[in-house]
Amino acid sequence: MSHSEGFKNKRSSIWSLLLSVPRAAAEAIHGFTASWTASGELRQARKDLQWNEGAARSISCLLDKTAEGCLRERAGQTMKLDPERKESADQSPLDHLTASDVQLVQHIQEAVAKDNRSNITRTRAYLELYDDFPEIHWALLAHMVSRNGGWNMSDIKSGLMTDLTDSMFKNYLYRFLERCNALIFQDAYPQLLLYKYSKQMERSCFHLLPYFHVSAFMAPFWERFWIDRNSSLLTVALIINEQNYIEGRVVQHPFFRKHVLNNPSFRLHELARLNQIIFPLGEVHCKHNVNRESNMALRPLAGLTLNHFGNPSSRIKVGKSLYAMLFGYENIYEGVLHFARSTTHLGSRSEYWPALFTPYPDKTMNSLKESKELLQAEWLSAQHQLYSPLLEDVWHDTEYEPIPRFDWFQEPTMLRHISKPIRPFLVDMTHAHRAALERTAFVHDINGHFK
Repeated sequence: MSHSEGFKNKRSSIWSLLLSVPRAAAEAIHGFTASWTASGELRQARKDLQWNEGAARSISCLLDKTAEGCLRERAGQTMKLDPERKESADQSPLDHLTASDVQLVQHIQEAVAKDNRSNITRTRAYLELYDDFPEIHWALLAHMVSRNGGWNMSDIKSGLMTDLTDSMFKNYLYRFLERCNALIFQDAYPQLLLYKYSKQMERSCFHLLPYFHVSAFMAPFWERFWIDRNSSLLTVALIINEQNYIEGRVVQHPFFRKHVLNNPSFRLHELARLNQIIFPLGEVHCKHNVNRESNMALRPLAGLTLNHFGNPSSRIKVGKSLYAMLFGYENIYEGVLHFARSTTHLGSRSEYWPALFTPYPDKTMNSLKESKELLQAEWLSAQHQLYSPLLEDVWHDTEYEPIPRFDWFQEPTMLRHISKPIRPFLVDMTHAHRAALERTAFVHDINGHFK
């Protein structure tokens, strides 16, 4: 083929892509209408979140006094708390504990280290704990959010995203996502295990929270939960705690601010579904879905979009809304639980949309027409799909530098988030998720033509 013929073909192909834009816009309008209808179906059966306002106010007042004490103590100090300070090994000595408590602390530390190896092991551990203790609502929420974290990690080396950013940014982004996922587990899972062993021993073990460097913020919530088992209040507390836990250790870390959050490529990844948190619904949802054939090819999704990731309050609000959606709507809860229990998490998006994604490289598209084909068909042929690799095929277990040890709860600002979660209205994400996929494919195709 001559140079002029190649240029003409490239120009024709680009023009064909541009002509698909009006159709994509029409699809977006149709998708919004369909999403509105599907959201109405998902909202039909509501569940009571059983919020205890009296307990919430009581704990808020207690924590407000704790924060005031922290502020007075800091004001009297000559040196400001350094968020990078590493806690010394003897700050939480085991000398004053009973032999059984020492053994329990060591046992939990070993269990956390064992299950904190990767996103796969963490995600599985959350679900196993929820199955044993369904009153710990946060464990199921964490399982689903952790699934999303795994999908986002594998996206970095997926068929559509792999050639849109350089390899250095890919590694930085993976480290960022993995670090957030690992640190939340490192902080939250010991708390869940303390509850597990408290149940087994029939006595509260929450006096051991400081030995796992858990924030003072969480202690009154666990003590209250041990008394009344109010799942909603504990879940809100864990959401607030975990987002603040990663804020100072990861999100505000100079390295990740420079190389990830302030990198222009991060915005591209946000547009490519990174800020969509989706909850696939299992086959139990078929009876609620008007298009049964479509449901089998593209599993319906519930979910929300997280804007302003760098703002902890935004992350907390979305977390509370996700919780209210998951446990506040019966159809979503049943569908999510069926999916979680019947689908092993391996980090590939083929887990919920096998009609579009494949973890096998030899069955993927190898052209620059993905966006056009996605617009023309609801799903793709078995030998011509989008590559979404298994997480452990493209990333490996990561070792970390020591975790900065400090208590994020030093002032009462975040207490305003201790309120009853509100169920979101527009909860269907099936069409919005596919539209984001089409946008990513369009950018991928245009980028390929100009290389």
